[in-house]
Amino acid sequence: MRIQVLGSAAGGGFPQWNCNHPNSRRARENAANARPRTQSSIAVSNDGERWFLFNASPDLRQQINDNPILHPKHGLRHSPIQGAVLTNADVDHVTGLLTLRESQPLTVYGTRRVQGVLADNRIFNVLNPQFVKREVLTLDRPTGLRHADGSASGIVVVPFSVPGKVALWLEDATKGASFGSVEEDTVALEVRDGEGRTRFYYIPGCASMPAPLREHLRNAPLVLFDGTLWTDDEIVKGGVGVKTGQRMGHMSVNEPDPAIGSIAAFRDLGVGRKIFIHINTTNPILLEDSPERAACAAAGWEVSYDGMEITI
Repeated sequence: MRIQVLGSAAGGGFPQWNCNHPNSRRARENAANARPRTQSSIAVSNDGERWFLFNASPDLRQQINDNPILHPKHGLRHSPIQGAVLTNADVDHVTGLLTLRESQPLTVYGTRRVQGVLADNRIFNVLNPQFVKREVLTLDRPTGLRHADGSASGIVVVPFSVPGKVALWLEDATKGASFGSVEEDTVALEVRDGEGRTRFYYIPGCASMPAPLREHLRNAPLVLFDGTLWTDDEIVKGGVGVKTGQRMGHMSVNEPDPAIGSIAAFRDLGVGRKIFIHINTTNPILLEDSPERAACAAAGWEVSYDGMEITI
């Protein structure tokens, strides 16, 4: 099974278009140790020819152009993209679906909640239903991904709920501190092969690490995990926003509390390979020469980058 990181940054990318934070300035100046990144998404394939997107970022057109594995190869109209699996309805994870509107056969997979959001927003009707199927993912139930011709891909996803928050654009302040969040708003994906063996977990958004999630991930071979912020108050202290990581529904890399700090939470889980993804433009781990990046490496973590290739 192959994984290609299409985008490794959080919403807004790196550098974020309206951000003059020192990190963004370095990326905009093409500094050698601050490589730019597009918004979070990966592609997964079992045969190296046909690929499934895990989330569809607003940068999808650029990501397709930047990754030859996703270029058309046969005839006048073709795409290796067989479908898109959505972990939530955040703008940075669904907007790229609009790029896939050219009557190309594929399947969009998502929980009933996420599929409902797409159905309620009529702009997504540009995905011609004669070509684009929408399949509901049921929590904790394995779903085999199918190629556009209906054949089995050999990739099985098991969605399960993780602590998180309803998409920003769906928040309802009248519904209390949760803003109307429900269990299906934020899911993780356990990815298995056709024989039922767990190959990796994809969790680009997660607000905390409760005991059941810890046990789910224990001894996993590979986890791509939420790396949005270095510390919970980083955006506030940096003067570029007013929200904490917890308010946005994200754990932070270096918080000492293992309930909300990723390095601390994973310290004794025995995970084989740990990779941060969905990294905000303010996070110093984006800078390859930073002490925070060195601290990640010392704790056994990798930091994803656009174009990163993983074979398992």
